[in-house]
Amino acid sequence: MPPRGLPDVTVPRRLRALAPGWTTTADVIVVGSGIAGLTTALRLRRRVARVLLVTKTVLDEGSTAWAQGGIAAVMSPEDSPAEHIHDTLVAGVGLCDVEAVETLVREGTDAVWDLIALGAEFDRGDTGGLSLTREGGHHRDRILHAGGDATGREISRALIAALNRVRDDPGIEVIEHALVVDLLTDATQRVCGVTLHVIGEGQVDGVGAAQARAVVLATGGLGQIYASTTNPSVATGDGMAAALRAGAVLADLEFVQFHPTVLWLGEGSRGQQPLISEAVRGEGAFLVDEAGERFMQGQHPLADLAPRDVVSRAIIRRMRDTGADHVYLDCRHLGAEFLEQRFPSIVQRCRELGFDPAKQLLPVAPAQHYASGGIRTDLEGRSSLEGLYACGETSCTGVHGANRLASNSLLEGLVFARRIADDLTARLGAGELPETTPVQTGGGPELVRGKRRLDVQRAMTAGAGTVRSADSLAATQATLAAVAERASTADPDRMGGPKSWETTNLLHLGQALTYAATLREETRGGHVREDFPDRDDERFLHHIHLRRSADGALAAELVPVPRSNLDGLDLDHTAAEKAVTQDDSRMEGRR
Repeated sequence: MPPRGLPDVTVPRRLRALAPGWTTTADVIVVGSGIAGLTTALRLRRRVARVLLVTKTVLDEGSTAWAQGGIAAVMSPEDSPAEHIHDTLVAGVGLCDVEAVETLVREGTDAVWDLIALGAEFDRGDTGGLSLTREGGHHRDRILHAGGDATGREISRALIAALNRVRDDPGIEVIEHALVVDLLTDATQRVCGVTLHVIGEGQVDGVGAAQARAVVLATGGLGQIYASTTNPSVATGDGMAAALRAGAVLADLEFVQFHPTVLWLGEGSRGQQPLISEAVRGEGAFLVDEAGERFMQGQHPLADLAPRDVVSRAIIRRMRDTGADHVYLDCRHLGAEFLEQRFPSIVQRCRELGFDPAKQLLPVAPAQHYASGGIRTDLEGRSSLEGLYACGETSCTGVHGANRLASNSLLEGLVFARRIADDLTARLGAGELPETTPVQTGGGPELVRGKRRLDVQRAMTAGAGTVRSADSLAATQATLAAVAERASTADPDRMGGPKSWETTNLLHLGQALTYAATLREETRGGHVREDFPDRDDERFLHHIHLRRSADGALAAELVPVPRSNLDGLDLDHTAAEKAVTQDDSRMEGRR
């Protein structure tokens, strides 16, 4: 049954595209060149006969390169796995998969050391030890960073350098400028490849079919579904949408994280917005309103370093109270020398846009930043479809629950990429996932013109954005339904292209996300329903699994979560308040 007040939502099996004009084969196809995709491909290279790595533009233009704050891991004797696990579970407010979080943390330290051995150069102190800082929701210094605020760029550089060292290896092939259109499946619905559109680069061009024994989707997030996002322009949810159309389970799509401190560039600004990493607040910056009043005290024991959902909601409340469309981040007391050394990229970008963080208050407001939901996977990265794996922001491992803890995302991509590579190595070596033949899928194809993207983005931002209600979500779904109706009737001979395929992906994910958000009748974590502000554990403790059924209708399943997930978390933080206050005092005096 559809949610109350919403019509049925149907999703086609495939996008409208030309028939493949070329074919290639591999043992494993890895789609995406961020930390998840590169780690998977590199780890598989010496273990299987042939790996095909596909990336949408060029190797270093994915979301990983934009990660400013860092990567979280237990790297200090003052820290412990138990504390990192606890902080992650608290941020996820009861919806984390506890076993997944334990896996992330306990395997994360070795994974980071291996990344360092591969060539990643993180910032170090005067004595040569790793420089560790903290971000919102962390109670210990456990964030590694590189180049001050260029951690993702350094990780991407190190992984690409490792890949370039083996580019002549016939066991691995890289195809750049390639957009995945849809998943190929055999007669048993096992995933056995992808259709690709390669944009005039290399030896192949146009639409082709890449067949494999397994496919790993590491295509990043869906940030471009909103009008304002910190995600790069390539983050159009291609992997999630293709998996949805193929019948894979997507979980917890409604939990979208909005970063609280994104540089506000004025009404009408679009595309990728400059993020002011919460590591800046970790170093002592704080939020003020237009009157210069600090407003995070009393909101949470961690004040300006509270989890992102808490800070975002506090900013929205203050904006509503004052009638302003932004608040301010005060970094001036940190001084130009420190800011330029610790956050060179942020300072440079701010100055390019006319703001000097050493001299001026920075106008900030929340914007879409991270999707906690995605393709539902188990601890080995396997999806609900045989032969299909997912990793990184494309996936939903259960690590993040209702809200991602800062800097856990790079670690998740790293840890679960390793697990996927190990699982595939074992399965392929045992003769599982044998070669198979894709079959033509039924269901009418769909295509939305690229110029309709703004309609999708405006509807999602207005009704399914930072703050939602039943009425706003219904309005969004109605707008998306109208866009979909035009898609099914207009230009029947049009075969599409990258802009149209991307926009159609955003439409399908927008419909699914809004569907799930309507079912989630509570404000908690990354989901804010102003018409359901009260906490109700009985109503909240479930995951929402979405799947395209055989007839094309979107179906939802509510999967209960045990109440034991809340045991010992103290989600109001009262028990930890004294220790946290002491930690905050130490942080404020660290310079």
